[in-house]
Amino acid sequence: MFEFGLPWVFILLPLPILARLLLPKSEPLSSALKVPYYRSLSRKGGSAAGNNLNLLLLWLLWGLLVTAAARPQWYGEPISQTSSARDLLIAVDISGSMETPDMILNGNPAMRITAVKKVVGEFVLRRKGDRLGLVLFGTRAYLQAPLTFDRETVATLLTEAQIGFAGQGTAIGDAIGLSVKRLTQRPADQRVLILLTDGANTAGEVAPLKAAELAKQAGVKVYTIGVGAEEMVQPGLLGSRFGARRVNPSRDLDSETLQAIADKTGGQYFRAHNPQELEGIYAELDRLEPVEQEAETYRPLKSLYTWPLGIALLLSFLWAAIPLLAAWGVERQQRKNRTGADKAATNGGQTA
Repeated sequence: MFEFGLPWVFILLPLPILARLLLPKSEPLSSALKVPYYRSLSRKGGSAAGNNLNLLLLWLLWGLLVTAAARPQWYGEPISQTSSARDLLIAVDISGSMETPDMILNGNPAMRITAVKKVVGEFVLRRKGDRLGLVLFGTRAYLQAPLTFDRETVATLLTEAQIGFAGQGTAIGDAIGLSVKRLTQRPADQRVLILLTDGANTAGEVAPLKAAELAKQAGVKVYTIGVGAEEMVQPGLLGSRFGARRVNPSRDLDSETLQAIADKTGGQYFRAHNPQELEGIYAELDRLEPVEQEAETYRPLKSLYTWPLGIALLLSFLWAAIPLLAAWGVERQQRKNRTGADKAATNGGQTA
């Protein structure tokens, strides 16, 4: 369907006539620019037919400009699209312990946060159609990205997160509480939180189990993930093997509390000892049953203002070029006539 976005602009069509009638006539100038071919140019454009053609072209230009300003546009046929998606908040621990280098990526030791960024970032990009948000927590919890369909931005913000931004502690309860506050603004059957941590609750105002109770009351399903290897070789003196010993870098992980949070809210607890297990966990989470939302109808819109604007531009070039070409033609003809007269005079003198 064709229509104008700003049809009232057409009231400007008679503006040139009003300007001619209402504005005072300009005074003649005392100085002028002399053009060698002015006489021939004035003779060419001074006829009634030439003036009428010039006026018609100017009116056509003005009409095209007004038409472009009125925003002509074409609406396509209505298209209905049903989206199946969840509102999914991802809470990631960025406390100091996430710097522990007990992960193996591409055969090399890597920090926990590095493995998490890789796996969770890929998970975020796969969740096409979901509305995703990001909560980062340490000693404090804060919303890094509100719920949005812009998955690329959420993945970028996760990649840019730095250890210590939120303090060195671990406020699991506050992270759940903040997530519940954000998710309660969404429909009850779409509230999902995925919380990842490598430790126990050591900071914050809300206890984890109390936050889990609030999540249960709000209908938020919480999936918890504990990350970290259970064995790591700690180098000896000056980084050598001498005096090296095996330690458990995940001794502070509170799996019992994470399991209780998941059980209380109808979620599930996962344990990731390495990046491969973490990828498997997020692949499992990737199969969460989507919730069908209401169908949305939209009509594709195509702006057409470029057509009258482009035609007006071409006509303006033509309007400016025609008098110059005509004057050039007259001047050329006059030169031919003078040359012919000179030749005739020369031939007549020789004959005499």
